[in-house]
Formats: sequence, C-alpha cells, structure tokens
Amino acid sequence: MARRPTIKDIARQAGVSESAVSFALNDRPGVSQDTRARIRRVAEELGWQPNSAARALSGERSGAVGLVLARPAHTLGVESFFLQLVSGIQEVLSAARTALLFQVVEDIDAECAVYRRWWAERRVDGVLVVDPRTSDPRPALLEQLALPAVTIGEAAPTDDSGSGAGAGAVAGSGVGAGVGVGRAPAGTLSSVRADDARAMAQVLDHLHELGHRRITHIAGLPGLAHTVRRMESLRTEAARRGLGPDQVRSVVTDYSDAEGAAATRRVLAEPLPPTALVYANDVMAVAGSAVAAELGIPVPGRLSIVAWDDSALCRVTHPRLTALVRDTAGFGRLAAEELLAVLAGSPPGIRISEQPRLEPRESTAPPPAHTES
Repeated sequence: MARRPTIKDIARQAGVSESAVSFALNDRPGVSQDTRARIRRVAEELGWQPNSAARALSGERSGAVGLVLARPAHTLGVESFFLQLVSGIQEVLSAARTALLFQVVEDIDAECAVYRRWWAERRVDGVLVVDPRTSDPRPALLEQLALPAVTIGEAAPTDDSGSGAGAGAVAGSGVGAGVGVGRAPAGTLSSVRADDARAMAQVLDHLHELGHRRITHIAGLPGLAHTVRRMESLRTEAARRGLGPDQVRSVVTDYSDAEGAAATRRVLAEPLPPTALVYANDVMAVAGSAVAAELGIPVPGRLSIVAWDDSALCRVTHPRLTALVRDTAGFGRLAAEELLAVLAGSPPGIRISEQPRLEPRESTAPPPAHTES
C-alpha cells in the first residue's frame, strides 16, 4: 500500500524545516512568499492533503458535511427526487472542496444517534436535514450539540397561529414567489423552502378549470411536515372552489410504487370514484397510470393524472403525465450554499426556491360529461 506523504516528506524535498512547512500550509507568518510558494508546489507534486481527522481533533474543520436519510430503504431506490437533490448539493460542495458524508437509516431515532456520533467524533462541520416532521426532535438536538444545520423544507408550525402554513412567507423579508432570502427567527435553524401552497393551487386550478369535481390526492408519508402542509393546502384550495371533503381528499402512502398502485386500486373501486388523481411523486403517478390501464380505465378519457414531481418517467410514459416542474438540483444547491454561509459565520437564514410550474401534458383532460354534476 502506498504511503501517504507527510510534512516531513515535504520539508525534505523543499529543503526547509518542518515548522516552515507547517507555517506555509496553514497560512501563518514566518516564511517568505517565495518559500511559501515553493513549499505549496512541492506539497501539490507529492499529492499531500491535510489529515481531516487530525485537524478536527485540533479544533479545525473536518472539511465535510453530513446528510442522513431516515426513510425505508426500499423507497429510495426508485425515487428520483433525492438523486437530483444530492447532485445539486454535491455541485456546490465540490466547488468548495467540501466532502459529503451520506448515510441512510431506518427511523428518526437512528438519525439522531448518527448526529450524536458525528458530533462526538468531529466527523462533520455541519449537517443538511431533510424531511421536517410534524413532531421533530432534530432541531432541538442540533441546537444542543451546537452543530450547524440547514433544514431542507419548512418545519411544521409550532403554534396554532397558522404562521408556518406553507405560503412560503419569510419573516420580515417580503419574499413571495421566486427565489428569495430572509433572516430566520431567533433560535431556529437555517432552511430552504418550496412554496407548497402555491404549487397545490396551480394543480387545483388546472383540474377545476377542466371540470373535475372529484379529486383524490395520493399523498406521501403522514408524519412529514410537507405531507401535512400539502394536504392542508389541498383542503383550503378545494374549499375556496366550493368543494367539500367528500369531493376532494387525501390518502397517505409511503411514496413507493407498490403503495401508490394499491391506493389507486382502492379509490378507483369506490362506488363514486375520483375523476382525477394527484400523486405525491413521479413513481406513484406512473404506477397509478399502469393500474388504470390494467382496469381498462382510459387516461385521460375517464381519469386524469397529475404527478407532483416531474422526471423522465413522466415524459416517457404514454400518455405523458402532467407534472409540477421544479428545479430539484437547484433546491440542493441553495441548501449547500446556505450551510456553507452558516459555517462561514452568517446568521441563520431562510431561502425560498423557485416557484414550481405545472406542465400540462396528455394525462389531463375534461372528465366525461356524465361523471360530474
């Protein structure tokens, strides 16, 4: 096995003392500019890199940030959202020469245990936190550990005022649609957010204008803050259009194609089935389209389908699926940029991502005249 180059190797090749190498590589005074340049050139030629573990033990940064996913492993292999999110995160971190430490665990307790271990071992300088929960122990734990963090997604409201409802509002910033930046309330973590309420309004506008009055939302995991927020937004937007809970409703799943298909079968077997289905992700929407074909229900002739997340799956399925188009990689870039800013000393902030837009395709059309009053 090849031996890693050391400061001693650099000193020998550059013809200087080890202390001079230390001064040069750590940007400390004590060596001339010419000597500093020569030492750095030799270090690069030898392939020397700082020992992140040793730097962490000495109180310096580890040069890494962490990301933990607490979701059933079988749901991650088929969902494109996290791949796109991580690609955006990695794009920013790579440019900053910062590593991403990634781990998948089964539940929120295991995720908290990972944070405690990383903090004790000084493995990461900060963390990116996904899937805010309706009852979430992670923000308090990260505050207690003083571990810098950015939440990807808006946390659930902590009071009954409704101020956290997914309108994308940023306290004191005046940020609305589009990309925005604001200050986070005192004692809270930085976050990047999407405007779920406006996105759901787009979906309901489209289906309502087509004439649909029986709409079912095939939602995701019930404990996630964004699932609750989208379900609440659906009810609010439906009521605004004069539609009651017997006409527009949500059913929860685990985001997998299997549960998406099972939920589709159940609702389409009802005496008065929906004429439109809104799926929480692309995978479930494609699975639902396949179930409709199996049952002999033409899309969009008798059933319209909308996917919350667009992907190649939505564009190659026949008929092509109407979907919400959003820059998921850009969402990841915003999160990584915010975490690097916090690590550089900026106060906690809130960033709002670009407004998603609905892309109508062949999977949505007016319902048959006899199916709606």
